[in-house]
Amino acid sequence: MTTTHIGFPFETVMVFVGLSVIALLIDLFAHRNNKTISLKSAALWSVFWIMVAMVFAGFLYIHHGADVASLFVTGYVLEKVLSVDNLFVMMAIFSWFGIPDGYRHRVLYWGIIGAIVFRGIFVVIGTGLLSLGPYIEALFAVIVCWTAIMMLKNDDNNEEIEDYSQHLAYRLVKRFFPIWPKLAGQSFFLTNKEVDSALVLPENKNITVGRSTKAVLYATPLLLCTAVIELSDVMFAFDSVPAVIAVSREPLIVYSAMMFAILGLRTLYFVLEALKQYLVHLEKAVTVLLFFIAFKLGLNASEHFFHHGYYISDTVSLSIILLVLAAGILASFIFPEKSEQ
Repeated sequence: MTTTHIGFPFETVMVFVGLSVIALLIDLFAHRNNKTISLKSAALWSVFWIMVAMVFAGFLYIHHGADVASLFVTGYVLEKVLSVDNLFVMMAIFSWFGIPDGYRHRVLYWGIIGAIVFRGIFVVIGTGLLSLGPYIEALFAVIVCWTAIMMLKNDDNNEEIEDYSQHLAYRLVKRFFPIWPKLAGQSFFLTNKEVDSALVLPENKNITVGRSTKAVLYATPLLLCTAVIELSDVMFAFDSVPAVIAVSREPLIVYSAMMFAILGLRTLYFVLEALKQYLVHLEKAVTVLLFFIAFKLGLNASEHFFHHGYYISDTVSLSIILLVLAAGILASFIFPEKSEQ
């Protein structure tokens, strides 16, 4: 693992924060309505987000050298690839809740805000824990390896549809708010007055709601869906943060790589949704990468124990990540999933 020790130089932090804030504002302004994002638009926006990340990589190259820029790019690509599985989970959640395409980017926006906050917390905790010694790195290796094994098991049972009404986030929301069973535009909540008005509409005459005179707000399916996605992303962060930390222990590099990868996830979702039926082996590539990262973490930890002198360089790591990703995409087109007759 390359040691950088760049710390938190003021100019670099300001450029990172400035680019991030501008990017968030652009994303919010560009997708402020309920229109469905087309594949062409999503693909162009995805390219734009990659360009934003490469601008920051260029800044790192100029001000901190090729090694630091290489670490950032490796972490960025790794987080982007690992996010594929998370996005596939989001597709299943949207489908179960019956969220229309036009509302999905609103849920994704708040999901991304949550991911940015929780990634920051986990990066601080994760990089701090590594200072306790190689045993923590070995623990991270076990966590990542276990995630890969669970992905293999889930792939064998991929026809089972999860009941998200039993999800922890769903039950927590239901505990604090009564549930209004129908979507109400982009609203996450409905007031008592709005519920009273909705109940007298002819199309809602068969709806029964557990009314409570004490309830101030009612949760809509959009809020339930957002809560499930947020908590699912927190669980996903337990895997992705240790994986990116395998690339570098420098908090600024780790978090900036994850941040710029996350910023492009909203549009990447719509690209993957459109191409999901073709990219049938992409999740397998993600599983392979998780095993590779677990091996890299384990190798780093064992070097501290046994001083064997073996390690995987950052250039080799980036090459393997890109190669496995390309192999997953290529295999999807060479060996497409047979459609059932």
